[in-house]
Amino acid sequence: MAVGQCDFPDMPGVAGITLGTACAGIKQAIKDDILVIQMAEQSTCAAVFTRNAFCAAPVHVAKANLAHKPRWLLINSGNANAGTGEQGMKDALLTCAELAKIAGGADNQALPFSTGVIGQLLPVEKITAALPEAMKNLSPDNWDKAARAIMTTDTFPKGVSKTIVLSGQSITINGISKGAGMIQPDMATMLGFIATDAKINQALLQNCLASAVEQSFNRITVDGDTSTNDACVIMASGCSAAPEITAHSEHYAIFADALAGVCKQLAEAIIRDGEGATKLMRIVVKEALHNEEAVRVGKTIAHSPLVKTAFFASDPNWGRILAAVGRSGIENMALENVQIFLDDVCIVRNGGCADDYTEEAGQQVMNREEITITVKLGRGKASQEVLTCDLSYDYVKINAEYRT
Repeated sequence: MAVGQCDFPDMPGVAGITLGTACAGIKQAIKDDILVIQMAEQSTCAAVFTRNAFCAAPVHVAKANLAHKPRWLLINSGNANAGTGEQGMKDALLTCAELAKIAGGADNQALPFSTGVIGQLLPVEKITAALPEAMKNLSPDNWDKAARAIMTTDTFPKGVSKTIVLSGQSITINGISKGAGMIQPDMATMLGFIATDAKINQALLQNCLASAVEQSFNRITVDGDTSTNDACVIMASGCSAAPEITAHSEHYAIFADALAGVCKQLAEAIIRDGEGATKLMRIVVKEALHNEEAVRVGKTIAHSPLVKTAFFASDPNWGRILAAVGRSGIENMALENVQIFLDDVCIVRNGGCADDYTEEAGQQVMNREEITITVKLGRGKASQEVLTCDLSYDYVKINAEYRT
């Protein structure tokens, strides 16, 4: 079940980008489970990847091939091709080679991405057999199909589209993502694919993506687990009539802000679809010494099973939040300066329960689907937001039965 309204938006085509899906029958034979994205020849491409030391074979291959002017992305769901050793690397390379053979390009111009069960060998024959159909189905309008093909335990497809105008010419930015569990990106199981028709060089595009991801996907957590397969990719086809985006320009600032907005919306959609989630929790940490400190406090609260289960029960057990702030590793914290709020209700002040707090007021907030926890540290001017969800019975059930 998802928190809030999560309809897939109308997404226009992005000039120079086409998408095709097919059913390879990797884990099931009902829905499409492979996606091919083709970029115009002049496109630039940038990506960020998981920092998990056991990163999957496709992550290694995609990192290496990113330097060779990629033309195609190949994504499969149902199998992560992680923890598969040397054979996993061979399998990832083989699928790229087969795609390149069909498409008429070089093997190293394909970037592979996989999501699903860890530790099982990739069913290469099934994937390669389905590639011709996916290539035949290439279309600029297949964003909905693409978002569905990459889903695993997701309950809804996630997409965002945004249009900006530069020098009187429009630029489109479309993005899709998947993820509901094993979410704690560290650049959740998270994949994101973004396309734009902007003209921008690869180095600048890489900087722009890294900044956007830091503000969005790196500020969400469902369960504190960083996947072996996390990746976020942006493709810029250069097909817009708008002028090329250059560093330190007004156009760059507008584009960077729009890209960050797309990533933030996709990241929030992942939290709304957190496995078994019934509540969305915004944790806003203010008055920190620096951003890193604010994020540390926010994630300590977000990763607390005691906090998350209290929110599932709609129990205003504010002591659990106070305890999480206290163990977040902040040195020389002046407890009398710390204030904690549930929405607009102050629950902690002057080192203990706020004098004017009532259980009834706390309960009224906790009954809501979306709740903001605000922590004022009284130490500085930095502020950061972390998104998370509650921890329910269904989360345990989904992950206990993941392979059955």
